[in-house]
Amino acid sequence: MPPAVKAPDDLVVMGHVVAPYGVRGWVKVRPFTEAQDTLLGFATWWVRPVRGTAWQPLLRLGARVHSDTLVAQLGGVDNREAALALKGWDIAVPRAEMPAPGGDEIYWADLVGLDVVNREGVALGRVSGVTEHGAHPLLKVARPIGEAGAERLIPYVPVHVDGVDLPARRIDVDWGAEF
Repeated sequence: MPPAVKAPDDLVVMGHVVAPYGVRGWVKVRPFTEAQDTLLGFATWWVRPVRGTAWQPLLRLGARVHSDTLVAQLGGVDNREAALALKGWDIAVPRAEMPAPGGDEIYWADLVGLDVVNREGVALGRVSGVTEHGAHPLLKVARPIGEAGAERLIPYVPVHVDGVDLPARRIDVDWGAEF
């Protein structure tokens, strides 16, 4: 691993390493993007341990789509042991290098941290992540402090999501507080 360098301030987490792949240092990556191959468009990936704070740039030497994941060869990761050491690490790219979303598009990363409120005005919690599950993405909504229960999983589809207001940091949903 190269020494940690000053990372861009606008990094967006786009996936994570789930396992080594083979014996020559390749890694298997779970992308957090709608299109599996989005990360292939970036020559440098910034990586860090999940609970770490220091980002390190790694050059993407090779990569391809492999089923519902990516497999990638990264600079400085030359064997299975080095690849195994990256298991669970986040992968990010600078937002400045990403294309602007289209008119009705939004980056999933922009949804994380938004408050979720239902039609009755009840605060359901805050988005902790977005995950893809078959037919549509799901908002992972952490319940408000003091409210018991597991996080809510709300389908990110028009029938349930009334609107997203990025400046107000809010998502309005048609979702009962009892769910």
